[in-house]
Amino acid sequence: MARPVSDVLEQLAVRAREFARAAEPRVHALPDVSDAARRALLLLAEEGLLAWTIPARDGGADTAGLVADDVISTRALCTVRSELAYRSGLLDVMFTIQGLGSYPLVLGGSEDQRQTHLPSVVAGKQVAAFALTEPEAGSDLAGVETRAETRNGGWRLNGIKTFISNAPQADFFTLLARTSGKPGDKTGLSMFLVPGNARGIEVTAFEVMAPHPIGEVRFHDTALGQAALLGQEGEGLELALATLGRFRTSVAAAACGFARRALDESIRHLSARRQFGKPLSAFQGLRFDLAEMDTRLRAGELLVAEAAQAVDDGSPATAPVARAKLFATEAASWICDRAVQHFGGLGVKRGEVVERLFREVRALRIYEGSSEIQKLILAKDLLSSERSDQGQKT
Repeated sequence: MARPVSDVLEQLAVRAREFARAAEPRVHALPDVSDAARRALLLLAEEGLLAWTIPARDGGADTAGLVADDVISTRALCTVRSELAYRSGLLDVMFTIQGLGSYPLVLGGSEDQRQTHLPSVVAGKQVAAFALTEPEAGSDLAGVETRAETRNGGWRLNGIKTFISNAPQADFFTLLARTSGKPGDKTGLSMFLVPGNARGIEVTAFEVMAPHPIGEVRFHDTALGQAALLGQEGEGLELALATLGRFRTSVAAAACGFARRALDESIRHLSARRQFGKPLSAFQGLRFDLAEMDTRLRAGELLVAEAAQAVDDGSPATAPVARAKLFATEAASWICDRAVQHFGGLGVKRGEVVERLFREVRALRIYEGSSEIQKLILAKDLLSSERSDQGQKT
């Protein structure tokens, strides 16, 4: 008899929580970001958590009762990301990019491609990267200019990708490129599997607010075999959006993890710190802050649960996912900001937990669809003809 879904997710949460508590000091003790990222990936693999980024069909975790064996569970992703983010943004990002970078292979890869790469992703032996963003193509993926042209029975790749997590150490990229049409056209985009060591690839690492391996990738007449194409030519945008659709809710879950840690840190600090002869937690204004932080966090968690359930059930999920990402990431940023304020001068001191949380949470309002994009998605849904017709009937 299959275990109840709630039991599966609860046990996964406990497992991820205990792992993250033990792994946090081991990862953060390494000053070099690349070394810390590699350690994070290996620890995640040893614990078996990377298996949740790959379908059971391809050697991933047993998701019986959650989803079919050829897809991954968004509820499981959200559960793991929330617990990892509570302790370490680096653990969270290394877990996530393994899934993002490999999921186009799940959707469009041949059986041979999946068998070659996906078990190694689970084992942490291959580092995946998801290459969509370009200098002139972020939220608008139709603006992709990187081009793949047929040549000598294969493909030649030219262009630039930027803000690519794991780029400096990627063993392979799943990459969106234009195979026909002009930038701005929504057609003519295809997805490719690109070896990280292919000739003609130049990677330049750079730093962001929350340190992790990230950089710009330039492709100079990079030769690819015919089999590098994932799915069919012209299906690239569909594969990219399907990948984002499966993972976007988990961004909101990670935001909740950051926010929960910030709230806990604030409660601890305000209870212990004394000013004017009494603990800070005795001041009404700060007590109001805690109440507001808790309420926003719980609202975000409920929206995440609703969206993740819809994705796993195969229900219409565009609006619930957008709503969860918009609210949870904005709320988490506000909660982390209040935590910094509660700590006063210590809140901006490098090495303090709340200072790290403030930096780590900020990017979540941008990547995988900015807050502004989520608002456009929600507005489109609210103004759809179907909703308008329903309104007229009532």
